[in-house]
Amino acid sequence: MNEYTQSSLQALPITGHTRLTGLLGSPVAHSLSPMMHNDSFRELGLDYVYLCFDVGEEKLADAVRGLRALNVRGFNLTMPDKNKIMELVDELSPAARLIGACNTVVNDDGHLTGHNTDGVGFIRALKDYDFDVAGKKITILGAGGAASAMISAAEPFDRD
Repeated sequence: MNEYTQSSLQALPITGHTRLTGLLGSPVAHSLSPMMHNDSFRELGLDYVYLCFDVGEEKLADAVRGLRALNVRGFNLTMPDKNKIMELVDELSPAARLIGACNTVVNDDGHLTGHNTDGVGFIRALKDYDFDVAGKKITILGAGGAASAMISAAEPFDRD
């Protein structure tokens, strides 16, 4: 067991103020997202907890109504729910509209905004390694959702 795994096994203190976040999709039992998010919440001193919910496309509308009613702070989506969620939120970010998929929903007092953070996350990861795409020519292989996300994140930069 490594240090990351050991720290993730520590129980999070749950209070009456703890806010719920989570992952919707199917299947999700294999996901490392709860470990990563809960460890980050602990490190940052945030009173949140992150859980997985196995929700297929056929039950997504019911799940979203319940999460909105419970004022869940936000949730992530994986397949097969990334496309269906777009018709269930109140607003879409420009990236989510452009890509046609949504992987993150933020709940601001019942107003659900859908985002796609894949491209921004990729660009930030490059910057963490001191690589900036600004002013550079880039080649993107593929035409799926991940490729679209990369293109949307690189869009503010000059392209040929």
